Amino acid sequence: MFCTRILSLAFLLLFINFNKVLSFSSIDYRNALTKSLLYFEAQRSGKLPPNNRVDWRRDSGLNDGEDVNIDLTGGYHDAGDHVKFGFPLAFTITTLSWSTLEFQDQLTRNKEFSNALSAIKWGTDYLIKAHPQPNVLYGQVGEGDPDHACWMRPEQMTTPRTAYKIDEQRPGADLAAETAAAFAAASIVFQGTDASYSKVLLNHARQLFDFARTHPGLYQNSINDAGKFYSSSGYEDELLWAAAWLYRATNGKPYLDFLNAAGNTGGTRTTFSWDDKYVGAQVLVAKLVLEKKVPDSGVMAQFKNQAEQFICACAQKGNGNVKKTPGGLLWFLPFNNLQYIATATLAASAYSDYLSAAEASIQCPGGILQSKDLVDLARSQVDYILGSNPRNMSYMVGFGNNFPGQVHHRAASIVSIKKDPTPVSCKEGFDKWFDRNEPNPNVLEGAVVGGPDANDAFTDSRGNFQQSEPATVTPAPLVGVFAFLAK
Repeated sequence: MFCTRILSLAFLLLFINFNKVLSFSSIDYRNALTKSLLYFEAQRSGKLPPNNRVDWRRDSGLNDGEDVNIDLTGGYHDAGDHVKFGFPLAFTITTLSWSTLEFQDQLTRNKEFSNALSAIKWGTDYLIKAHPQPNVLYGQVGEGDPDHACWMRPEQMTTPRTAYKIDEQRPGADLAAETAAAFAAASIVFQGTDASYSKVLLNHARQLFDFARTHPGLYQNSINDAGKFYSSSGYEDELLWAAAWLYRATNGKPYLDFLNAAGNTGGTRTTFSWDDKYVGAQVLVAKLVLEKKVPDSGVMAQFKNQAEQFICACAQKGNGNVKKTPGGLLWFLPFNNLQYIATATLAASAYSDYLSAAEASIQCPGGILQSKDLVDLARSQVDYILGSNPRNMSYMVGFGNNFPGQVHHRAASIVSIKKDPTPVSCKEGFDKWFDRNEPNPNVLEGAVVGGPDANDAFTDSRGNFQQSEPATVTPAPLVGVFAFLAK
């Protein structure tokens, strides 16, 4: 009888483990990767190309820049609205470029490298237009309050499309430096496929870094409207982030000297986001230390140690660990928590490769982290996002059978102009479409919504914008993580 019970227990454990394997293998990271890049085509502003794969979208914002006599068409709508906010848009391009650069081989194997290049170039082409002079950068098109007060298609916008800029009299070192980082990171991506375009991007990066360095100040003091929605907490982090990317792009000593002269390397951060880039700069410098390109001492060692302390906290081996929901999701902040998970997992995925190449590990306060541990960390968070959670819900729209239907997104929530070209007015959009208690007529494939709350709860409602609104800053770093896990 005892032996029979032992055998029964063994078979039960085998069955449980087998089901775990099945659950693990059932997550299609390649499909998630494909959809994440498709999402960017739904967010496009401007004249859409014939090969645009989102068939329910049409041209929009074709007069952007008309008020300042500059062509500012193109780029990306920020989230569920139609404003082009330059600060998060630039960060989107920087992290999308980092994703592509770090995991180019995996993107190529999964036949998504060309789509990643297209997504980056749609952004950088716009940013080139927005930077018509060395010390002039247009950082916003559209007005936040009027845009948010209307619920209408982007193709038929009637809200103001005012263009806002920074310049020598009205500086914004954070915006200029973040855009420099985007140009520099993208220039590396295009080095192997379009050398002349890469040089153009690098020239813009150099100019904007010099502009940011010599003209300090917060950009929302110059573009007041942006401060209501994407207020910056400082510009020192963007300067370090941009310098790190420019050094990676050029090996130029002035950029390394700038990093070495940093009086503040950020300390141990609690988030990595469109507003706080210290972790990104720390990880990029740590890569140089691990590759023995810079000494593991002084300021360079500070950068590396602080990058690793952030990763330790995410892996629950730090002095002040990141909180987790009961279902295992890292919990940073209530508003669009998944954006912070996206950046943290990109940092962990990239660092896993850096550790592996250097045959190194991280000495955390709570124990050692190996390269594989960082893979497991990234996988656990991505699996949660894609449906392995208490609600069995995918927080990526269009992935799996159970995903948010009432996504807070104007274009997706109103019947396509292709099916019904009848104009939908500002108020009519709220009455007829926003308040409609049904799934959106257009599936915004690849969008990642804000996600569940601290207790794993989620309300699928357009009015619940903290949880149900997607933004470009979230899938951009996840492109790299999905590619990394898809192998």
